[in-house]
Amino acid sequence: QVQLVESGGGSVQAGESVRLSCTGSGLTFADDAMGWFRQAPGKEREGVSEISWSGGTRDYANSVKGRFTISRDNAKNTVYLQMNSLKPEDTAMYYCAGALTSAAVPLDKQWWKLWGQGTQVTVSS
Repeated sequence: QVQLVESGGGSVQAGESVRLSCTGSGLTFADDAMGWFRQAPGKEREGVSEISWSGGTRDYANSVKGRFTISRDNAKNTVYLQMNSLKPEDTAMYYCAGALTSAAVPLDKQWWKLWGQGTQVTVSS
């Protein structure tokens, strides 16, 4: 079964940090670009960050640049999102996504083929 499973969400205060993890199974994880998306209530799902299969290329939404860091450990089939200096506007359900390709794809949900179930991050002021 091909799946992505996220963990690490929770409720924190503004300014604190959270690290999300996403472990893949049933796919050739090391060959795939991976990404993180988020969706707040009443809003569209938006791209947060993506990382190439090798980890050599990373991209971030402007709203999280300088605060969030994406990384991956292909030996563990896991991608991470370190979120620092969290703000209330970061509150959302966070989803891990797999592009199922090693090619670079836009950080737009229509390009991503495999999704996790999501993990909630709530930031209070």
